[in-house]
Amino acid sequence: MTLLRSRTLNVSINCKPKTIYEFVLNLENFPIWARMACHSIKLLNGEWIAETPQGQAKVRIMERNNLGILDHYVRLLSSPNIDEEVFVPMRVVQNGDGSEVVFTVYQLEGMSEEKYAEDLRMVEQDLQNLKSIVENIPTY
Repeated sequence: MTLLRSRTLNVSINCKPKTIYEFVLNLENFPIWARMACHSIKLLNGEWIAETPQGQAKVRIMERNNLGILDHYVRLLSSPNIDEEVFVPMRVVQNGDGSEVVFTVYQLEGMSEEKYAEDLRMVEQDLQNLKSIVENIPTY
């Protein structure tokens, strides 16, 4: 059995979980908050295709649920293994009157320490972007 090294990052956000959940679930918002990981995204033939620093990638997100689960799957279109998807666990949970967003980053097989550290920095920045954006969404 192979276990990948992982690190779970989190950010406390002064915003209701439902607001964050709905914002992230809408993949049109992906390049708005995840600016380090996604430059743009478009829906092509029923699939979300993102422009990433590594090239085009297909992105799938967990179906709507009541648990705050926002797991998504990313597959680089240039990958030689057409079935190779990266699992990206993400949750939003209640934290007092606000929320906690939890995001796990895996060090994939063959990934250098430098690349893993870079991925962690990118996710930390993206989580701060998410915080900044959703804390300013008007609620009614």
